[in-house]
Amino acid sequence: MPPSNPTQFYDFKSLEAKWQEYWEKNKSFKAVEDRSKKKYYLLEMFPYPSGKIHMGHVRNYTIGDALARFKRMRGFNVLHPIGWDAFGLPAENAAIQRKTHPAEWTFDNIRVMRAQFKKLGLSYDWDREIATCRPEYYRWNQWHFLKFHERGLVYRKKSTVNWCESCQTVLANEQVIDGRCWRCDQLVLPQEREGWFLKITEYADRLLEGCRELAGAWPEQVLTMQGNWIGKSHGAEVDFRVQGGDDVARIFTTRPDTLYGATFMVLAPEHPLTLKLARGTPREKAVAEFVRNAQLEDKISRTSEGGEKKGAFTGAYAINPMTGEPIPIWTANFVLLEYGTGAIMSVPAHDQRDLDFARKYGLPVKVVIRPPASVPPGRPPGATPPRACAEAELSAAIRRRHRGPSEFGQSAPARPPDEELDASAMTEAYTQDGTMVHSGPFDGLSGDEGRRKVGEYLESKGIGKRAVNYRLRDWGVSRQRYWGTPVPFVHCGACGAVPVPYEQLPVTLPLNARIGEKGQSPLKDIPEFYNVPCPRCGRPAHRETDTLDTFVCSSWYFDRYTSPRDDQAPFKKENVDYWMPVDQYIGGIEHAILHLLYSRFFHLAFRDMGLVGPPEPFARLLTQGMVIKDGAKMSKSKGNVVDPDEIVGRYGADTARLFILFAAPPVKDLEWSDKGVEGCSRFLKRAWRIFHEFLDEVRSAPKPSAPTGATAPEIRELRRRSHVALKRVTEDIESRLQFNTAIAAIMEYVNSLYDFREWWTGCQEHSEADRAAAREAMETLTLTLSVFAPHIGEEMWSALGHAETADKTPWPEYDRELIRAEEILIVLQVNGKVRQKIVVEEGIGEEDLKARSLEDPKIKEWVAGKPVKKVVVVPKKLVNIVV
Repeated sequence: MPPSNPTQFYDFKSLEAKWQEYWEKNKSFKAVEDRSKKKYYLLEMFPYPSGKIHMGHVRNYTIGDALARFKRMRGFNVLHPIGWDAFGLPAENAAIQRKTHPAEWTFDNIRVMRAQFKKLGLSYDWDREIATCRPEYYRWNQWHFLKFHERGLVYRKKSTVNWCESCQTVLANEQVIDGRCWRCDQLVLPQEREGWFLKITEYADRLLEGCRELAGAWPEQVLTMQGNWIGKSHGAEVDFRVQGGDDVARIFTTRPDTLYGATFMVLAPEHPLTLKLARGTPREKAVAEFVRNAQLEDKISRTSEGGEKKGAFTGAYAINPMTGEPIPIWTANFVLLEYGTGAIMSVPAHDQRDLDFARKYGLPVKVVIRPPASVPPGRPPGATPPRACAEAELSAAIRRRHRGPSEFGQSAPARPPDEELDASAMTEAYTQDGTMVHSGPFDGLSGDEGRRKVGEYLESKGIGKRAVNYRLRDWGVSRQRYWGTPVPFVHCGACGAVPVPYEQLPVTLPLNARIGEKGQSPLKDIPEFYNVPCPRCGRPAHRETDTLDTFVCSSWYFDRYTSPRDDQAPFKKENVDYWMPVDQYIGGIEHAILHLLYSRFFHLAFRDMGLVGPPEPFARLLTQGMVIKDGAKMSKSKGNVVDPDEIVGRYGADTARLFILFAAPPVKDLEWSDKGVEGCSRFLKRAWRIFHEFLDEVRSAPKPSAPTGATAPEIRELRRRSHVALKRVTEDIESRLQFNTAIAAIMEYVNSLYDFREWWTGCQEHSEADRAAAREAMETLTLTLSVFAPHIGEEMWSALGHAETADKTPWPEYDRELIRAEEILIVLQVNGKVRQKIVVEEGIGEEDLKARSLEDPKIKEWVAGKPVKKVVVVPKKLVNIVV
């Protein structure tokens, strides 16, 4: 395609429109299954069609697009699709406010956002576009739901749920943040309702094991968050009988060796015994008020280390099954019904939270573990004992792969061996392993042996048993709103809940609905939808009016992209076998527990059904940082939003892309800078000018792959700089995903081309070898730039006379011999001690050298968990990292 602008004037508007039209007309990024080529599935988390894209969108999708373009040029068969997570509350709430229909609002937004994405030059295969609100998609949500039901993974029960009055719907635990709805930020209240659940707990162990396997490929923080949420613990369940009655409170503990030290027990405010025990006593009113207030608190805040621990005495007592002594029963905000049994024994001498609570309310403290007389072999003094919690094992695996710090494994302060602990004076609980004391027949036992012996005793007496506990709870998927996937069940008075036959799918969401002012579901008021015969007996029945949590839609959409138009199955087995897993997934850390955990669960269930092969859906995960302006995340409420359309209109899409990728590493937060945007715009103009200054002489030059035979030192230096730049860009993208340093390398390279121009223009004539080297330099500039700024890159590539577009051109290989001759050895020190040596190209920038030093795996080991105070560079010799 001939260049439209051969002059030195950089007219980005016509240039970008030209190449966007070309890409769309020629379907340049269409992916086809080709088993002769190595595949690369690149995916960003698909967007919710909220109206217009923001700079957070631009960052997420530009990161993915740069990598997709690079991988195509590296010879991969790239699948890079896009779609719309189109069901959900925002559309419904917006429709109520605007007195329109959610479908109309949603599809209008999709049209706007699609046009914005295309103006950014994103290299999507638009033929695979999906929208989850279309029947041809959500039909397969219903199909999966029925398949899960057949496998015993779907059930219906009455339970206490998180109810958002504003959104008129139930929320999963993961969707309640600081006691408020994740969508509307209104207070969430407990409510008892009947609803549908997916048995994600059946996959808890496999999800946890998968976290270990993903260590090193996923961010440590994400895996730690998932491990914490699953929360597997080994311990014992023990029955505490309520004094003077038949009630029993069962507790779960990871430390059965401390049972003799239980001086009080605590019930969750939501525990069925809490109000019952106080009923009819002087404590009834105070306990009821405490329960009401506790239920208004956010559950994460209730259990956090820094949160205030509040409680109320129920007036009742329980019998410690090991001592036979009565101990008071309290209720406290830090105990959750969802974790364990909703009741705990409190051992204040050996649990810091319990000790703080005991001191606050004047409860007794009893020491039952004493520091050991000697340190067990292989364990340093003060080290924590082997953990009962499987999270610690997960953390260790993650830490070994990442070679970095972890929130787990923080040692408690060391105690002197055989120290006598004073229960009346201690301010720090002794939480380590030690020797059991004041524990009857178990005195003198320690660690695992003590826990095992106590567990055996509990089982022999029928008062408890060894057990494994999980923090994870089954996923409540019922939502009482309209704009979602209808649950494919029919309720019959005679047959109960009956699944809709597969041949009747999809159960189509009626579009003639009128939504209530508060969002009440209208489905009961649509007779043609609601009233149906029972699929089993034929009697009059009615459809389920709950819709599925929209996270069901996003838990498998990446599979649908492999066969987006298939109407016989959710996806073709041969296609999903070719494309899956996703090789690189990109999205925000806020989805660490919700979307990412649910997707892994769906994938494991699909694997058990024989639908997919790989053990995990996403091989690698990148969680990009936020876009910050004026010290805060961009937000309409803060008035610090930058409109991408304004930036593209004023500076061009390539400038917007370049700034977003250059301003910070992908995983770090990006501080918005108007000056930074202007600087990137100036750089593109500068690159455009230097390219055109050489263009006439190099357009007809021989191919750069031919030996130049050059002898002039300036030509040799030009070639060296070309290959150094190519090496840096290649490695920064391929090995480190550091687009900012790759772009910095291109900028330095452009500066060197301006330096070279002085010599070039001073020569009276240029040999064929000179022109070949100069052409190589222009091609290097063009191809490396095209990954980040594809419009200008394509225009420059076309101007060089190439018939094929840049994105279809193989990525050039740098000449190792040419670079090696100009490489230097750099010594890396940590606190003045030599820890590593690396080879870098001569002339490397100081900031780039610092970045490479800190990224070196061995250096990461030496500085793990320690703040870096400063980095001292001695040019061409060493880097000293002070921690």
